[in-house]
Amino acid sequence: MEWLNRSRGGALVMACALIAVGCGGGSDADPPAEAPSPLFFPKRLTETAPAVFRARFETTAGTFVVEVHREWAPHGADRFYNLVRNGYYDDTRVYRVLDGFLAQFGIHGDPRINVVWRNSIIVDDPVTESNVRGRVSFAKGGPNSRTTEVFVSYRDNADLDGRGFAPFGEVVEGMDVVDAFHSGYGDGPPRGEGPYAARAQALGNPYFDEDFPELDRIISASVSPGG
Repeated sequence: MEWLNRSRGGALVMACALIAVGCGGGSDADPPAEAPSPLFFPKRLTETAPAVFRARFETTAGTFVVEVHREWAPHGADRFYNLVRNGYYDDTRVYRVLDGFLAQFGIHGDPRINVVWRNSIIVDDPVTESNVRGRVSFAKGGPNSRTTEVFVSYRDNADLDGRGFAPFGEVVEGMDVVDAFHSGYGDGPPRGEGPYAARAQALGNPYFDEDFPELDRIISASVSPGG
């Protein structure tokens, strides 16, 4: 298993070394009758993204904007586009913030949605741009394992390029906001005592809010044309 992993079931411990994502199930599940959200149907959310678009994130620390270039990483751009425009990142926590390294988010607040996305993977894109400061890439735990979690690099993380982390966009407004995300909890197990991705996926926002109340929150995210 790679050092830079996303979280998967009981083997999530290594996942926290760099970028943790979802655990097991890949097909659309029957949604609860009271919640017919499109997010319960990952296989339906496959619209092709515009060549260039912007995603605006309103957070408890302020607003930041990601400009996405589909040519950089088409599969990643398409997935991000569908997640943002269908509200996936609304009311989620920026749960992994490591000073001088990265800020990561993408675990949904509803465990039922985490279940249906956990194996809804996208294949890898070739790395055409470097993970320099401000670039945004998907978390991954090995080849062809990207799902919903993304991170923003705080520094030049070019060492991630060779590990297959393909940037699909970059922060073009509000990098000071990204820099300000609460980092006091540190990394998760086994490298620290911060938020544990496996528990977060299983329990959702109540876990974050009870055990890590100072985490910054993404209030809403929206897509606009742009460049």
